[in-house]
Amino acid sequence: MNQKYKELLSPYTFANGIELKNRVVMAPMTNYSSNPDGTVTDAEVNYYARRSGGVSMVITACAYVTSNGKGFHGEFGADNDEMIPSLKQLADAIKEQGAKAVLQIFHGGRMCPPELVPYGEIVSASEVPATGSTNTPRALSESEVDEIIDAFGEATRRAIEAGYDGVEIHGANGYLIQQFFSPHSNRREDRFGGSLEKRMTFPLAIVDKIKNVVAQHAESNFIIGYRFSPEELETPGITMADTLALVDALANKGLDYLHVSLNQFFSTPRRGVDDLSKTRIDYLLETINNRVPLIGVGSIQTAEDAKKALNTGVSLVALGREIIIDPDWVQKVAEGKEDEIVTKLQKDKQEELVVPNPLWNAIINTPGWFPIA
Repeated sequence: MNQKYKELLSPYTFANGIELKNRVVMAPMTNYSSNPDGTVTDAEVNYYARRSGGVSMVITACAYVTSNGKGFHGEFGADNDEMIPSLKQLADAIKEQGAKAVLQIFHGGRMCPPELVPYGEIVSASEVPATGSTNTPRALSESEVDEIIDAFGEATRRAIEAGYDGVEIHGANGYLIQQFFSPHSNRREDRFGGSLEKRMTFPLAIVDKIKNVVAQHAESNFIIGYRFSPEELETPGITMADTLALVDALANKGLDYLHVSLNQFFSTPRRGVDDLSKTRIDYLLETINNRVPLIGVGSIQTAEDAKKALNTGVSLVALGREIIIDPDWVQKVAEGKEDEIVTKLQKDKQEELVVPNPLWNAIINTPGWFPIA
């Protein structure tokens, strides 16, 4: 190993005592490869196993917590106890390769395709369609919101019973939790909407519910993480200032980590802060002020990229597309072969890379989504 990457491959211990073998984790990515009934496929399990040998922690694709929260074709579920064997199959495959297994849980809200949810009825915080969509969601009643909060808790219990090392709350990328936080999608006037503080009620209630479930059903070292997106394009929409307020609140919740969703690690804010030349990561680290670890992500292709990212002060770096393109990314750094890391997807390597057909087809047929050789 090249000594300048020593920190990248050094162990990291969460406050709860769980030790990760290095600072590199697999980012959550939709793979479209589950069965129609929400159970995982063998191809999907093999895809994760292939990528779990080098990274220290694998955060799965999102699993829906209620039947009306299914956001993707080929998504697996955590919405009822019949899913526990399926969830266990995936957790076991990840852990057998030496990585910690973290189940990402979510509700798609207004982003759900109508054909995937009961009666074709999509729901959200308010009757506001997503930008560019003609599907207007039905606003959830207060009692329904409470039921979804409980559903996040139940999905966490299932993750515990299935043997996961933790869960990640998916509060990013425009899905239901973000919809409640956003002034674009949340026009409510009850306890779940209105002021910035009231728009935090739903995400913070989910955190509290999951913490209570973990206290009742899991060991004290069960991991709870939270993923968020820092800004929205819409006006009104989430600004960097809004996110810093949310992050400040989350940093006091005793979570094991926060995980920012970014396309570019060193990107800068659009609005809401005084200095638009300072990176979002810098603003987040200042706000967090060492209260909780931060995972950074976004176009970290090479070992040098990862080293620069880690040098900002984030605790861990996540690889997404990069770990699909080269599942041996971490092993190559460990062996001093970082110059051999592949950074463009090779079209003739699907079988060797162990990528399921639905995901492979999505990659190949989406220009610009992946760098392709």
